[in-house]
Amino acid sequence: MELKQLYGFVTVVKEGTISGAARKLNLSQPPLSAQMKQLEEEFGCLLFERGPRKIVLTEAGRLLYERAVTMLELADVTRKELFDCRDGVTGALRLGVVSSVGSSLLPEWMQEFHAQNPAVRFELFEANTYQLLDQLHANLLELAIVRTPFEAENLVSFPLCRETLLAVGDGRFFPEADCGPDCVSPSAGSREISLSRLSGLPLILYRRWEKPLAEAAAQDGLSLTCFCLNDDARTTARLADCGLGVGVIPASSRGFLRNPRTRILPIRDERLTSSILAVHAKTARLSAVARLFLSFLQTRAKVPSS
Repeated sequence: MELKQLYGFVTVVKEGTISGAARKLNLSQPPLSAQMKQLEEEFGCLLFERGPRKIVLTEAGRLLYERAVTMLELADVTRKELFDCRDGVTGALRLGVVSSVGSSLLPEWMQEFHAQNPAVRFELFEANTYQLLDQLHANLLELAIVRTPFEAENLVSFPLCRETLLAVGDGRFFPEADCGPDCVSPSAGSREISLSRLSGLPLILYRRWEKPLAEAAAQDGLSLTCFCLNDDARTTARLADCGLGVGVIPASSRGFLRNPRTRILPIRDERLTSSILAVHAKTARLSAVARLFLSFLQTRAKVPSS
């Protein structure tokens, strides 16, 4: 049994006929028929029967097809890994990333990783967490960097860092904390805001934070007033910069703020934190490039809590 024969057999099954498989493989039909006959003689059993329109797998044929697909995938992965050993890690990584990380933390991570692995290229796909998870399950991505909260199954997760949520807005919303422009500096981290105080303000929320905030407020007998829901931390920051309300953003997104009058206060509530994770599908066979970048992220990714 050779890989070439297995590849031919898998192609026959996928195409449904030997003639169709031969065209797909750029072969004439007789040599491919001979390969299939050799496989049947080697195993001593029929692998498929010719139906009126397409071949029909026997029980033995179904078993061989399942094993052959796995063996061919393993052979392909092994080939790539051996090339990596020969040439060093090369290739492209299909990486998904949420906007709040792609525009803040990721460039620095990529810069450091690239300095260590100059032959690695990136194909970035930016979307929200749930869109990225769908792309992972469809095998369109190898890895994704996402942010909690989310609900998903059949994933392997690697926590990278945890950060506080920030309330950001014009000083008129926080008169008790109005200390002038220096409130946007890191030293302002000692000033905090409670969920109770936040509940009385017009909020600008990245949509996926609506439910966690509402649930935390309900536990405390509070209700929230939402001025605007949106789908991007950058939009929340821009609207807060315009003085339209109080935005809620993760700490690493504070760099999106541009207005020196915008105040920044960490939200004092352990229920309201955000974790950044690298994830991949449970059934995924990660390339050497993906494994290397994942290992790098686990040792490198750190952000301040506020």
